[in-house]
Amino acid sequence: QVQLVESGGGSVQAGGSRRLSCEFSLTDDYIPCMAWFRQVPGKEREGVASLDRAGAPMDPASLKGRYSISRDNARKTLYLQMNSLKSADTAMSYCAAYSQNGCPTLLRSDYLRWGRGTQVTVSS
Repeated sequence: QVQLVESGGGSVQAGGSRRLSCEFSLTDDYIPCMAWFRQVPGKEREGVASLDRAGAPMDPASLKGRYSISRDNARKTLYLQMNSLKSADTAMSYCAAYSQNGCPTLLRSDYLRWGRGTQVTVSS
């Protein structure tokens, strides 16, 4: 199976950028479907970007390309580049893996494995 550990969270000024990392440890060579989610205080956890096993990405149109997902298979690390951040982007960010349905997918219930999360705080 896979162990997921997020890092890179912290405080950033509105309009700024930040990159999150998710290191994944595997017991075999299988590269799973992976995604980033965020949970804004008081709201449901939502998918912000997903990457299928071949590297095809998916992201919600509402983010207008501000978030970009990528993966380095050699380093066993998933990344989330966040640009033009707004105060409304303040959230706990989670790395997820292993979709039981299609991939890429931004549906929370599709994912079977989750990291503990890393906090991103955007100040204005």
